[in-house]
Amino acid sequence: MKKFLTSLPVRLLLAIIAGIALGLLIPLIPNQDIGNGVMQVVVTLKYIMGQLINFCVPLIIIGFIAPSITKLGNSATRMLGVAIAIAYVSSVLAALLSMTAGFAIIPNLNIANSAEGLRELPAVAFQLDIPQIMPVMSALVFSVLIGLAAVWTKADTTTKVLIEFQNIVLDVVKKVVIPVLPFFIAATFMGLAWEGSITKQLPVFLIVIVIVMVGHYIWLAVLYGVAGIYSGKNPWEVLRHYGPAYLTAVGTMSSAATLAVALQCAGRSKVLRRDMVDFGIPLFANIHLCGSVLTEVFFVMTVSKVLYGELPGLGTMILFCVLLGVFAIGAPGVPGGTVMASLGLIIGVLGFGEDGTALMLAVFALQDSFGTACNVTGDGALTLMLTGYAERHHMEEQAAPVDL
Repeated sequence: MKKFLTSLPVRLLLAIIAGIALGLLIPLIPNQDIGNGVMQVVVTLKYIMGQLINFCVPLIIIGFIAPSITKLGNSATRMLGVAIAIAYVSSVLAALLSMTAGFAIIPNLNIANSAEGLRELPAVAFQLDIPQIMPVMSALVFSVLIGLAAVWTKADTTTKVLIEFQNIVLDVVKKVVIPVLPFFIAATFMGLAWEGSITKQLPVFLIVIVIVMVGHYIWLAVLYGVAGIYSGKNPWEVLRHYGPAYLTAVGTMSSAATLAVALQCAGRSKVLRRDMVDFGIPLFANIHLCGSVLTEVFFVMTVSKVLYGELPGLGTMILFCVLLGVFAIGAPGVPGGTVMASLGLIIGVLGFGEDGTALMLAVFALQDSFGTACNVTGDGALTLMLTGYAERHHMEEQAAPVDL
């Protein structure tokens, strides 16, 4: 019970509830000056926490992307290249499917303009600016170039440094960013409730979560259908074994934590080559995040409509989807890894402010378990594609597991 109450989604849910409750109660204080004073303190604290989170974004990008490239490059083979390609294509196509659905569905949802008839939040009492060490797009380009250059030059020392830096950044995320998130999100929802917009928009997010879950199942059907056609094998012989892995992913919200169960499930399939299971399942657990990507795209479009009154432009969304596929490959298989790694895109490409990023982190975390379950289950389809590729190219089956 204690572990459940201290899990990130539960903490975020409690933060949302507390923030909404306080935001609705404060306007009831008879003395409006006291209420305004309390909200000014909340707005100021939220600003400082937002500055801290934004400062960490370039560090997260470098820490997640660059080491991932070096790890993949050091064991580069033709099968590895194929695996990365199909994982990237799956994530990008899932993102584009979600984008298409977003443009078709979101304008028809009952989303009121959040600026209509709302209270105005007090100004920040003082500004404590914490500038980023570099812009988010600079961090992305730096990560890709340094990762590739380390592989090309076989720079073992640099590779070890990047891996150590990744461990440092993961600790920063776990011990600084994640502990701050519930307070940041509580302050955000407190402000939204105090303004009056939350009572208008909360039902919309509940509907959106259901829509996204339907999208997960549609994309899994597409993946397994394509895998079955390409490999010439029955995809149901893979999918039917994935129930335990799906439920484990729902419970852990982590592809990495589900890996052992996923290996067992895939190993029971009679149509998957054992060497492809040993190679593909651990790899895809870290680079194939189709469900999380599909979710994030639909959510950013919804948040944009709720907070900013319009959807991002088509060109902007296509760029976001293409780059999000890169971030998905570098994101860690831990709860919230995808949205955390892609905060730079949300801020830099879509132009989201603090309220937008806070809403994204909150609603993404509330359904992250189902996105992770989609990721893990989709890995079976991609492993079936690898099996088909190996057999089409007459590759001998390896007796021992591939050393990643």
